[in-house]
Amino acid sequence: MTLQEYDYARESPSKLAASCLLLALTMKNLGGWTPTLEYYSGYRSQDLHPLVKRLNFLLTYQPHDKLKAVRTKYSHRVFFEVAKATPMDMLKLEEILKSC
Repeated sequence: MTLQEYDYARESPSKLAASCLLLALTMKNLGGWTPTLEYYSGYRSQDLHPLVKRLNFLLTYQPHDKLKAVRTKYSHRVFFEVAKATPMDMLKLEEILKSC
């Protein structure tokens, strides 16, 4: 989704990937940012918080007229229906990130 948004072009790919992983872990309640993830990614959890919030905002207010084929493709169970993922409530996300 970030490929179609110019605002994310200035982010480093590794930071974007790490932020997506942290958001996914948070959304699925699979734990937080571990020391192992910090070591191998090179990012502390606090470094990723602003980008994680922006990514969740992007999920919340995604334009429905862009890339319908991509959204349809990733709504299929072969791709684990990731396009149907429900974004987190921003206040709940903020609370969880503060505890990380």
